[in-house]
Amino acid sequence: MKTQVEEFLNRHNLNADEISMDELCNLFLDEMKAGLAGKKSSLAMIPSFCSPDAVPKKGEKVIVIDAGGTNFRTCLVTFDQDLNPVISDFKRSRMPGIDKEVSAKEFFSIIADETERLIDKSDRIGFCFSYAATILPDHDGIPECFSKEIKASDVLGKHLGREILNELASRGYDVSNKKVMILNDTVATLLAAEAKNTKGSYDGCIGFILGTGTNTAYIEKVSNITKLDPSIPREGNQIINVESGCLDICLGDIDRAFLNTTKEPELYCFEKMISGVYLGPLAYLVISKAVEEGLFSKGFGKAFSAIAGLTTIQMNEFLLEEEGSILAEIASEEEDYDTLFEILGSFIARAAKLTAANLASAVLITDYGKDEDHPVLINADGTTFHKTAFLKNYTTEYLEAFLSEKGRRAVITQIENSPTIGSAIGALTL
Repeated sequence: MKTQVEEFLNRHNLNADEISMDELCNLFLDEMKAGLAGKKSSLAMIPSFCSPDAVPKKGEKVIVIDAGGTNFRTCLVTFDQDLNPVISDFKRSRMPGIDKEVSAKEFFSIIADETERLIDKSDRIGFCFSYAATILPDHDGIPECFSKEIKASDVLGKHLGREILNELASRGYDVSNKKVMILNDTVATLLAAEAKNTKGSYDGCIGFILGTGTNTAYIEKVSNITKLDPSIPREGNQIINVESGCLDICLGDIDRAFLNTTKEPELYCFEKMISGVYLGPLAYLVISKAVEEGLFSKGFGKAFSAIAGLTTIQMNEFLLEEEGSILAEIASEEEDYDTLFEILGSFIARAAKLTAANLASAVLITDYGKDEDHPVLINADGTTFHKTAFLKNYTTEYLEAFLSEKGRRAVITQIENSPTIGSAIGALTL
């Protein structure tokens, strides 16, 4: 790495090599344990009231609603005689609140619009809700806040399941036998992994999302969730939604400047350093700072300042050397190109190290993964993780090396349609 580039990266805490995995994991673990105890913490550690032992049932149908980052999906899931999930009546639309502020009435009206074509096909509804929500013992959920720049503040504090059924009832549908389970997408992703672990090959599972946003779910002993109401039995295990994207962390001055440009600067700090909706815009500030500090030619600086911003896709096109890359056109001089590649490559490596610390913490807080032959299975979902240049490979390398030092082992997989399948499995427990 060129001395000038390395000094720039170190000065702004962008060099992955200078960031300690131990310190990152200790921060995560301290916040996770505080969250489980109901103490002050940036990690909500939300109990899902969902057992990891939930299993699909043959022949039963479930309506699945999936409120994700930018997409809103609805479908019907049926498990065949071999317990394979069959997805039908699939429809995708825009997530309400992604384009403009919506009221609670508008929000639930849109959900009902997309759901009513399926409402007579099952009495069970699995609602995969990819945002922070308090889950109640009856499996309804109350949104705490919206991430990913969703604008629907009027929905906060509402009972999601109840409001959906009330809206459908107002349209004349009989909902008296309908039951709704609210699950975070990471909880559903974990359940999809558990459904593949019928032979006990893996010592526990983790659900992980890195797409538009990021989050993690893992399996916790109920006895360790000391913030639960004393009336709740302390036996068995329960899936915990970490809300890991909320970790209060800010590594450098550029990170702080970027946080200040977002809708809620003090929330979802960790997510804003690694997830798809933010990586490109953050990289834009990094490059702008490098231009300001003289790492590029005047020609590059002039051309770069002419573009209004940068998306994660555009950043990725450059790193993958795809044809038509706007950054490659700007960095037409070889020295500019090499400098840009070094800066963005290290920027992605840092995101990977943060991601690896997140996953390692979810392993280390449990007793899982100590047997070399029975690793923890991490079901990773999200296009940012799987499609961003170098990110998955760097994350795997950091994770494997670190866990090996701790006497643990985990493997990463991707199960197609995990949030949908897991939501259906969860709803079948109602």
